[in-house]
Amino acid sequence: MTSSTPGAFERLNPAQRQAATYGARGPAGGFRAGPLLIVAGAGTGKTATLAHRVAHLVTQGVDPARILMLTFTRRAAQEMVRRTEAILAETAARAQGAAAARALAARLGWAGTFHSIGNRILRLYASSLGLDPAFSVLDRSDAADLIDVLRDELGLSRQDRRFPRKDTCLAIYSYRVNTGGTLARAIADLHPWAADREEDLRGLFRAYVLRKQRHHLLDFDDLLLCWHAMMQSEALARDLGQRFDHVLVDEFQDTSRLQGEILQALKPDGAGVTVVGDDAQAIYSFRAASVDNILGFPERYQPRAEVILLTDNYRSTQPILDAANALIAQSERQHRKALGGGRRSSQQPWYVVLDDAVAQAVYVADRILAARESGVALRRNAVLFRSSHHSDVLEVELARRGIPFVKYGGLRFLEAAHVKDLLSVLRWAENPRNAVSGFRVLKLLPGIGPAIAQRALAHLEACGHAVGALAAFAAPPTARTDFAAFCAVLGALADPQTPWPGQVELARRWYEPQLERLYEASRARLGDLEQLEQLSTRYATRERFLSELALDPPAATGDWSRHASKDEDYVVLSTIHSAKGQEWDHVYVLNVADGNFPSEFAADKPAAIDEERRLLYVAITRARNELHLCAPLRYAITQQPRTGDAHVYGAKSRFLTDAVLACFERITPPAPPLAEVSAPGDAPMVDVAARLSALW
Repeated sequence: MTSSTPGAFERLNPAQRQAATYGARGPAGGFRAGPLLIVAGAGTGKTATLAHRVAHLVTQGVDPARILMLTFTRRAAQEMVRRTEAILAETAARAQGAAAARALAARLGWAGTFHSIGNRILRLYASSLGLDPAFSVLDRSDAADLIDVLRDELGLSRQDRRFPRKDTCLAIYSYRVNTGGTLARAIADLHPWAADREEDLRGLFRAYVLRKQRHHLLDFDDLLLCWHAMMQSEALARDLGQRFDHVLVDEFQDTSRLQGEILQALKPDGAGVTVVGDDAQAIYSFRAASVDNILGFPERYQPRAEVILLTDNYRSTQPILDAANALIAQSERQHRKALGGGRRSSQQPWYVVLDDAVAQAVYVADRILAARESGVALRRNAVLFRSSHHSDVLEVELARRGIPFVKYGGLRFLEAAHVKDLLSVLRWAENPRNAVSGFRVLKLLPGIGPAIAQRALAHLEACGHAVGALAAFAAPPTARTDFAAFCAVLGALADPQTPWPGQVELARRWYEPQLERLYEASRARLGDLEQLEQLSTRYATRERFLSELALDPPAATGDWSRHASKDEDYVVLSTIHSAKGQEWDHVYVLNVADGNFPSEFAADKPAAIDEERRLLYVAITRARNELHLCAPLRYAITQQPRTGDAHVYGAKSRFLTDAVLACFERITPPAPPLAEVSAPGDAPMVDVAARLSALW
């Protein structure tokens, strides 16, 4: 470690410090580093290591504005910058002063998600790509709505055989784009029942692309597609690559083929490239993530990229880590490592065999209440499951016992109708060609339905999308007053001379009467819009505000919170995919049996089996102190009457080999005792054997 990196770096373990300080000064004096892969096991301090690496680069003289950090959430990017600033304040303040450290951290302007960085780069190079720099970004729900419109226009919704719905179509489209495979392969992987609709889907997607191009719209996938296409130009790729001395990528195991190729084109020789991730936690292939990116990273460069393993786990007890290590050791393709930690315990995790889902629910509820009485807060307990419906019986049992719980999932803030309405006004003003937003906004006006809205949009298009021309459209008599008032507001918003501060308030004041007319609980919904208005003050331009919200929307607020819990504590229920990156003191994993782990849909696909194993590994490594794998023997058959008792027996998960089970304490909770019934003493005798023999 160099003398310029004292203090905070001394708290790192040797492997973390090696990763954070990798590289050296070149002959010309600048700091140089070859390609580096940091394989960071669960709970090994990945974020801290990456933040220390950024701080080290800055203290070595690398211009923060020439460091590109790619993460998978905006929050992760913000946390990275925050931690880096704290480290810089500690390491650089002695020589330069705290103000200088803050000024350096403030220059870390290229930190964000792949999509948000792609959005910025495409606007920067728009003139070279044939793009309008004022293009609009469609969020997922708007993209699905546009597909639905085209689905109807092409007559695909009125055929005598079922056609995939809009969300299914969008999922197929996105998967095909991000994997780079064929449409047939995408359909086969996601929705094989739609294989005979391949040509119809191809026509739909062609129309979808043309409509977006016509109206200067880009969806999430386009941001990566266009960036990828840009990187096929050697001149543009070289120009962009020269803007950055170092590129750092977090959660590299979750990148798609498209993202991997973008990174490769950005820095073909790997100079300054650092990627961090854990192939054992690659569980998002359904989102087109490719584990091959991290598995094949070292061999992508000559000489081979440096690989540093982080294996000191600061989360779980060693018996839990032993179980995780035994499980993942079954995988053939991996960066092999064994997690170890200083948290010793004599208690092994539990493998619990139960009669059925009801017994499973009773066991979990009993253990949670017992832990609570011993001082473990409810929120330090998590119940994890493969699929959302697996917790149904448990939810009933928790409610019966008065145990509050929160289940991860639900609609996001931007999916709330009133929020989409207000943002659509701003999006239409930003891009008058955005017919998706325009259609939604026009239908908000009293007296204007879908047919009139379509005619108004056609009128605007005929006038070259000049916003001022919209006022000349002949609105129906019942709508003319409201239509004229709206045109004035839209004109003001679209006027380049109108300053950005205050635009959300202007749109909100116009929208308030529509909100009260169209929705219940308008006062609560208005609070969401006021929050949105406050949020807008953090952004320098309308484009940045709209793009960032579309690319990384905030979580739900009042309209979707349903019944807020007034309890001081609650149990967490979550799918394993949603639990990644989290940790709890006590973790219960439901339905650990073949058919769930691995899923029945993965049975004939070796790559899918590997991912299912990694999914169980992620669940196990969420636990700090206690881990319970619950394995019911009987599973009720779905789609039967509530009083039905049809069931099947579950097989032991193929992942729970003898080596894995040796790491667990196996228990079978006793069934509730049955009441003894005594036969009456004067009961008559019946010769059953004689009667059965007489049948033949």
